[in-house]
Amino acid sequence: MTNYIFNNYDETIRIGKIICLARTYKKHAKEMNTTIKKEPILFLKPESSVIFNNESIIIPKMSSCIHHEIELGVVISDQGKNISENKAMDFVLGYLVALDITARDIQSDAKKNGLPWCIAKGFDTFAPISKVVMKNEVVNPHNLDLELRVNGILKQHSNTKYMIYSIEKMIEFISRIMTLKKGDLILTGTPEGVGELFENDVINAKLGNICSLTVNVKKED
Repeated sequence: MTNYIFNNYDETIRIGKIICLARTYKKHAKEMNTTIKKEPILFLKPESSVIFNNESIIIPKMSSCIHHEIELGVVISDQGKNISENKAMDFVLGYLVALDITARDIQSDAKKNGLPWCIAKGFDTFAPISKVVMKNEVVNPHNLDLELRVNGILKQHSNTKYMIYSIEKMIEFISRIMTLKKGDLILTGTPEGVGELFENDVINAKLGNICSLTVNVKKED
């Protein structure tokens, strides 16, 4: 049973809601044949989708096609509502590297029928995350390499400087809609290069030289 507590802390911080952004890199939007919006597109993942380093992504019986999406994660430090951009970084506790695993076949069908994406994004194990690196240890979160390898082969490689929206803008926008609380996790979107995962694949994800994550893939029993 996964313990939904952020690691790498002197204190115990329970993982709260997981707020995800879509279409935050132009090249990824292009590869998905979608357009960039003026404001971020949001969706949520349940905390039960979280797994940690050296655990397993489970391909659910409901899906025959899951995709990897590497992302910068931002952990919230304090409760806030209607947070201004110039105060946003005061509400950041730290950063991590995450995977937003997507059941692409289910998502494609949902898009086709104008339905929400929650099933495609919300399966157990669909949010692997690394340890958390404290904010004061990161010089510039807007200039971190993102690198994902599957079985040693490079699949995604970009940098957070290519995000369309800044972290400050994301926090400002999200907090206008919902109160952010300590332990909430923002997944900031994926760059280009997303692709399918198969049983027994091993995924290595890195965020600059500050943190990394290794998980494997299994099928549901």
